Amino acid sequence: MISLQNGVQKDDMLAPILGRKALLGGAAYIGVAIARPGIIKKTGPMERLAFGEYDNKVSPRAQAFMDACKAGGINADIPPDITVELWQKFVFLVAMSSVTSSMRSTIGPIRANPLTRQFALDIMKEVVAVGRAHGVMLADNFAETRIGHADGLAPDMQASMALDLQLGKPLELPWLAGAVVDLGAQKGVPTPCCRAVRDILILHVDGKPS
Repeated sequence: MISLQNGVQKDDMLAPILGRKALLGGAAYIGVAIARPGIIKKTGPMERLAFGEYDNKVSPRAQAFMDACKAGGINADIPPDITVELWQKFVFLVAMSSVTSSMRSTIGPIRANPLTRQFALDIMKEVVAVGRAHGVMLADNFAETRIGHADGLAPDMQASMALDLQLGKPLELPWLAGAVVDLGAQKGVPTPCCRAVRDILILHVDGKPS
């Protein structure tokens, strides 16, 4: 099984149910939003699947899925280290979801203002520090190199969590900024920016009351 849900804790939650050996790590890169029921609107140029075994060997089942993706015209690859791949996505996703949700803004003004841009960078640095504390081989300067990807996004881009906030839907907050806080606490890594985002948005985590 390959879970393409966001976050870095998903397979730890699935393992007791399915067994660790049943799981491959996976990440989906795509910018979409629900325009209306049954209609999905693409909101960015991202189109990629990444997946692989947690021991980073190219197994027959991983290769079979890769072959199926290629046959279907899907942009997919098996990265050298799937855990690093998941955390690299996590670094960027936590930052983008945090700033566009807590600041109630699209990415254009956020990346243009030096203070809000720095806040996004500081969130990335926290996620990198937490990942490295947990043994993930992220480059020490990964946040500084990754922040530039925000400049390539459409200026009206908002993370799906920001859209969920606007629509009064439940938020992924516990598995994004909230997860960074929890994972950081396990290793004694301070995460003040992620904690601020979590605490600002926590009243909305279950969506608007019916």
